[in-house]
Amino acid sequence: MKEIGGYIEFETYYHQMLHSDGIKLNCGRNCLAYLILARHIKKITLPYFMCDSVRDVCKKYGVVVRYYHVDSAFLPEQIELVDDEWLYLMNYYGQMTIEQIKTYVGKYKRVIVDYAHAYFEEPVPKIDTIYTCRKFFGVSDGAILYTNAEEPQIEIEKDESYERMRFLMGRFERSASEFYSESVSNNHIFVDAPIKKMSKLTCNLLHGIDYKRVKKRRTENFAYLAEHLENVNQLNLRRVEGAFAYPLMLLDGAEIRKQLIASKIFISILWPNVLQELPEDALEYQMVNNILPIPCDQRYSVADMEYVVDLIEAHITEVKEGKRN
Repeated sequence: MKEIGGYIEFETYYHQMLHSDGIKLNCGRNCLAYLILARHIKKITLPYFMCDSVRDVCKKYGVVVRYYHVDSAFLPEQIELVDDEWLYLMNYYGQMTIEQIKTYVGKYKRVIVDYAHAYFEEPVPKIDTIYTCRKFFGVSDGAILYTNAEEPQIEIEKDESYERMRFLMGRFERSASEFYSESVSNNHIFVDAPIKKMSKLTCNLLHGIDYKRVKKRRTENFAYLAEHLENVNQLNLRRVEGAFAYPLMLLDGAEIRKQLIASKIFISILWPNVLQELPEDALEYQMVNNILPIPCDQRYSVADMEYVVDLIEAHITEVKEGKRN
């Protein structure tokens, strides 16, 4: 029986949700798990330059894994797939174009495209594509999968996320440092989480977002960073709309990251597992160590980007002068 009356719960939103036509699941790694079951995937090749959670999902489901390298443009090396092997293609920082993705699909056929860094890119029709919501928006979980594969023959329950919202609400009213440990704990929840449908709460929050504003703000911030930092960036980047972050690669990136964090500019290390898995002279090792993913999301204005650029330029100067001395 439906409850009538009582206290009013969290507000329900009715705006259009981006990617509402996709399959809504609880996390990105379980989008891959869904595909493994639906496509009966037995063999896959992954980039070394990636979070180990993707590899762990494959091992959990008994998929044989091998690896490939990427170049400084984040593009895969030449790969030859064996029979029934799938290619996992990561669109790093949204730098891969639709045309490039179509080229890889045309060549390899069995391709899964990871858009964790490219939420505002449209999926290539009929290509298995994964989006991760919590890398772009203030939600504790959620992912979108596009596939024309038949649903796997398993029971998929709906997730519930009301108990995982405290760190998001806490940061909204206080500082990030107070709730950082809870954020880390939330990430760990998905290591062993079964495939579930996106929670009602997360889906509701995604219906409340002004996607045009978010995309515009991220695009403007990325453009400002690119204009003022491309002369020192070792990466040759294309301008991205609705960017995940601005990847700034510097010779002394690891040292400058420490200085920025001390100034409360929190620059994450993406995929630190690579530092244990590859030698120091590997390109991917250097990229993990020295790429600074500069935040350029909807929380910040161009004035904030100007402040960040000034700090980066000052730290670059300090490092250079320190080496001279």
